[in-house]
Amino acid sequence: MWPRGAGPPRVLIMVENVALARDHRLRKQVQALVGAGYGVSVICRRDPANEAGPGVRLHEYPATPDATSKLGYLREYGWSLLMAGWLMLRVWFREGFDVLQISGTPDIFFIVSAPFRLLGRQVVLDQRDLSPELYEHRFGRRDRVYRLLLTLERASYRNADHVLTVNESLRRVAIQRGGLAAEQVTVVGNGPVLARCGPRPKQPALRHGRRFLCCWVGVMGPQDQVELALRVVRHLVLEIGRTDCHFAVVGDGESRAAAIDLARGFGIEELVSFPGWLAEDEAFGYLSSADLGIEPNLEPTVSPVKGMEYMAFGVPFVAFDLPETRILAGDAAAYAPPADVAELARLIDALLDDPVRRAEMGRAGRQRVLQEVAWDHQERRYLAAYRSLLGAATDPATQRQHPEQVNR
Repeated sequence: MWPRGAGPPRVLIMVENVALARDHRLRKQVQALVGAGYGVSVICRRDPANEAGPGVRLHEYPATPDATSKLGYLREYGWSLLMAGWLMLRVWFREGFDVLQISGTPDIFFIVSAPFRLLGRQVVLDQRDLSPELYEHRFGRRDRVYRLLLTLERASYRNADHVLTVNESLRRVAIQRGGLAAEQVTVVGNGPVLARCGPRPKQPALRHGRRFLCCWVGVMGPQDQVELALRVVRHLVLEIGRTDCHFAVVGDGESRAAAIDLARGFGIEELVSFPGWLAEDEAFGYLSSADLGIEPNLEPTVSPVKGMEYMAFGVPFVAFDLPETRILAGDAAAYAPPADVAELARLIDALLDDPVRRAEMGRAGRQRVLQEVAWDHQERRYLAAYRSLLGAATDPATQRQHPEQVNR
């Protein structure tokens, strides 16, 4: 173990194949740590939009193309693991760190984090998804790969000194399936930052000449169900006959090209736009102008980030009736049975005709964000987890030496 000496405590965060600019949770965590007096280093995917900011040292690696097959995922994850190991070593010798935080799936990065734990560094696992369930959701089976993912998940839990989860469902899995003590697991939600969610002027042009605007906002991966959202729009337009609402599908990801083709194939392309990945202020311009949001998530353990953002801007939304979605949104959403496209379309139709109910739902959502969901509340839990690990070392005045200071 390196001896202690001068310098504030440092945290190294490694996030799998995602750019800092595109990972809202990561950016919020980095800003919280810097504001609390920590030095922060980040290992992430290279992106022109990445910005380190004061107090942050950024270490990027070139990414492979987004995977679309099992072989592609092996290539993507293998490359990320190799780059993570190399960059962790470089940070260790040049900057040093006291805590290593591993964020994102899959559960393979214990392989490169375990040696640093043996050297006395703390390991934090920021668990946002369940890898076995994500695999089952994408490929529809529980086979040898699924069982392997369960094994890797257990290894990741056991390698962690502390686990952060985004909701209570994941916390229960960490305790029951991972065998962790309750005090080792902290729920840190992924709500929006209140200061960034102030109302913007409405932009009528975003409606493309229609009376209403309905938004879908987020990353477009296979698990994000953008295809299902388009099937809902198709049913609303072709079966119910509603054509006075424009649908903006805001975001990017591996499923975007297929979604554009699907909208064209459904014959609804005049009612649906795909503006791509937007800067935060532009995306929030859509939410400030929206009458309704759509959340087609089908994963019961997921707390949908889209829903949080809709609520922050007072936008009511429709969703499938899943445990964590209902816990998050309460009266801010209208719910259909899981995967019931026709019912979700019917809910959209009914809400567009009911401005009073939309306003009530919007107020309920905004209030939940203000009182509980916002990152402003979650940040305190996040920093408390670090204080529980480092104790007095969380005081920026605490002296601690890092490798570059003993190798001069």
